[in-house]
Amino acid sequence: MVAILTCLDVINPGLTAAEPAVSPRAATAADEARHDASLVQRFNSGDAAAFDEIVARHHRKMFGVAFGHLRNHSDAEEIAQDVFVCAHRALGRFRGDSSLATWLHRIALNLSRNRYKHNFCRRRHAMLSLDCALGEGSEATFADLIDSEAPSPARVASTSEFSELISACMARLGESQRDILIRRNELNHSYAVIGRALGLSLGTVKSRIARARENLRGLVAEAYPELSAEANSLAWFDSLRPRGRPAVVRA
Repeated sequence: MVAILTCLDVINPGLTAAEPAVSPRAATAADEARHDASLVQRFNSGDAAAFDEIVARHHRKMFGVAFGHLRNHSDAEEIAQDVFVCAHRALGRFRGDSSLATWLHRIALNLSRNRYKHNFCRRRHAMLSLDCALGEGSEATFADLIDSEAPSPARVASTSEFSELISACMARLGESQRDILIRRNELNHSYAVIGRALGLSLGTVKSRIARARENLRGLVAEAYPELSAEANSLAWFDSLRPRGRPAVVRA
């Protein structure tokens, strides 16, 4: 054994079987840890510039830890800043049981986990509650965004205005034409019912209704020229029909 060790000493002076070679990576990590320790000592001695160097050396890694958990650049940047806020307050109590890099990594990990839980709970609450506000300073809620069968205020106002226009033009029609349109459009009577009530044949009822509608169209166009030609259709009378079951026209 003595002879073997002597040979090893000759080939690699100072290297023995009990002293394995240190990898360059491990040596670099050890140098970094020693430098960080000196920065902590300087900071605790009152050197504020030492903390600036700590931030410059470790900010990118802390951002990477946070982004790996949150997958959000804005949240990760906030966490990275919070890491050094916490570190600034606690460096006086840092005992050096681990390297500064490991200590900062642990802070970043804890803060990231807390932020993830907070975001998860907030999203869950937003999904379960329709009473959540759409944003800060807003009284509107998510329930306000859900479609409703009720018409919009603009639609109600437009329909009301058009109904008033039709009513005014109806008043200008002759009594017989106004009567037959009221029976057909407002009371939703069939042609046969109108014919029996007025003592008219089915064909006469249809022709009188068509003539009355044509006269009404003319009066509306005269009172409201902005209406397009497309508006001059039977759709004008939809607002006069009941909103219940569909009309059943019986010839």
